[in-house]
Amino acid sequence: MGIVSVISLWFIPVLIAFILMYGTFKRVPTYESFVEGGKEGVKIAVSIIPFLVGMLVAISVFRASGALDFLMGYIRPGLEAFGIPADIVPLAIIRPISGTAALGMTSDIMATHGPDSFIGRLAATIQGSTDTTFYVLTVYFGAVGIKKMGDSLKVGLLADLVGIIAAIVVVTLVFGG
Repeated sequence: MGIVSVISLWFIPVLIAFILMYGTFKRVPTYESFVEGGKEGVKIAVSIIPFLVGMLVAISVFRASGALDFLMGYIRPGLEAFGIPADIVPLAIIRPISGTAALGMTSDIMATHGPDSFIGRLAATIQGSTDTTFYVLTVYFGAVGIKKMGDSLKVGLLADLVGIIAAIVVVTLVFGG
């Protein structure tokens, strides 16, 4: 077993032990603080559930209604003119909404085309260079009661668009299209 494996195996337990010893040294009631944090975590989880369910229902309705397929029919010719595989568009649309749905789409793309294919590499790069903007805004902003999230939405979606464009450019330059 190499030194990196040993470090990675022991890092978290050593970190937790250090935190407990430091807290005890500073006379912080570590167990009571842990229990209080657990209580707060449960409260936050319960407050997030309605936002999470609403977002998951919206995703399911979008996919099941055929709206995604309808959209794909219109934009496929334009994408092919630029050498962008049309199969990547559903991933680019779903990624800002749901990380789990995007991961499922990435897995489907890789199962269909292979992980070493151009589209497989592009899907993996998009998955890693974008974020779940709507999820973050819905769940985390909703949990803390932030109502005005328009500017955050614009910036988040712009960052996702830049990530998608950068992924297409980089993967095309590095691996060819």
